[in-house]
Amino acid sequence: MPAETHVAGAAPTADEVFALIQERLADILEIDIGSVTIDSRFADDLHADSLALIELVESLEEEIGERSVGFQIVDEDLVDLATVRDAVEYVVASFSVSGDA
Repeated sequence: MPAETHVAGAAPTADEVFALIQERLADILEIDIGSVTIDSRFADDLHADSLALIELVESLEEEIGERSVGFQIVDEDLVDLATVRDAVEYVVASFSVSGDA
């Protein structure tokens, strides 16, 4: 594996995380990327079911895990993530904690 997968990189900004979530959700849900806004609600606005959210989580863990070894989204926390903004804030906060360890 490349060495950069074993070291913590710079924490992603909220804008970077939003762009990543926006891109991944559009791909997973097969919708226009512009329809995924920061205030979109996963269930109500985007009609994302639990399987789509699991796919999103796996994608984020893979992508962000390349920057921070051990980054993960705790399954129990998913119920608290209702909007794209919630997910962005969670990832940024989680990355900061995992990057400080």
